[in-house]
Amino acid sequence: MFFFPAVGMLYHEKCECPDPSLKHWLTVMKCPQSIHQIKQDLSVYKDIDLDAVAKEAISRFSNAGMHSLCHYKIIDNKIYRKTHGQHVGFKMFSDAILLSITRKVQLPDIEFFVNLGDWPLEKRKVSDNPLPIFSWCGSDDTRDIVMPTYDITESTQEMMQRVSLDVLSVMGNSGTAWQNKSDKGFWRGRDSRQERLDLVVMSRSEPELIDAALTHMFFFPKDDKKYGELVKSISFFDFFKYKYQINIDGTVAAYRFPYLLAGDSVVLKHDSIYYEHFYKQLKAYEHYIPFKRDLSDLKEKLQWAKDNDEKVGLYSL
Repeated sequence: MFFFPAVGMLYHEKCECPDPSLKHWLTVMKCPQSIHQIKQDLSVYKDIDLDAVAKEAISRFSNAGMHSLCHYKIIDNKIYRKTHGQHVGFKMFSDAILLSITRKVQLPDIEFFVNLGDWPLEKRKVSDNPLPIFSWCGSDDTRDIVMPTYDITESTQEMMQRVSLDVLSVMGNSGTAWQNKSDKGFWRGRDSRQERLDLVVMSRSEPELIDAALTHMFFFPKDDKKYGELVKSISFFDFFKYKYQINIDGTVAAYRFPYLLAGDSVVLKHDSIYYEHFYKQLKAYEHYIPFKRDLSDLKEKLQWAKDNDEKVGLYSL
């Protein structure tokens, strides 16, 4: 059992008690003065004509079945929104984030757009006047402003109210001692990227090195002979019975990554154009072991980890 000392102010999540001073609240909560990723993303946008942005964003990114946007305005700490597009259910997550913040602090009047899909949207170059769109995930070839994913924000908001997959739960439930863990690379998931299928094929040819299997198939034709039969999902906490967690992209970045990092196994991370809000703060061979996008060096990296067990075990601490 882990106990975490509470430092600073605590809020009941449903308390309507906003601090009238944003500056005071940021100081009390010990928020960092700046965050590299958000600062970098915002640096692209010097002067913004919100009327023009609204008109163009709705025109470009509200195609039925393709994109969905949420247009937010915060006025006098009250939240107003209008959705655009067909699949707008994920507005519940951005709503929850904003409602949680406005219960805690008085925000300045502000207007912005949130992309409700997983894929980042704005592919224009900086010189071509890209639109400022907030997204859960960024990529090397887009200009979206990246914010924490709906997955990690929801789990953070709910971690004190119900049992959920959140960082603290993982830290408290991944306790198989390093020397007692299986020394295989481990992965479970659905078929949302070709490299995931390639990993399963690799596992079937190298079962002593990798334990990887599909739990669901949706994107690709089912082929039991090639990929094996689907397996049942297991508790995320049981992932950490294995020393090496293989993190491989899905449709975009794999949103399980922060939870894998919170556990006490070593994470091998897929090279990717996609990233979450915190990726740029991580260092290879300190927080994770990288492997190539085409998986061509994955077996080599796993074998290196096994051959350097004592050193690699320190990555899990």
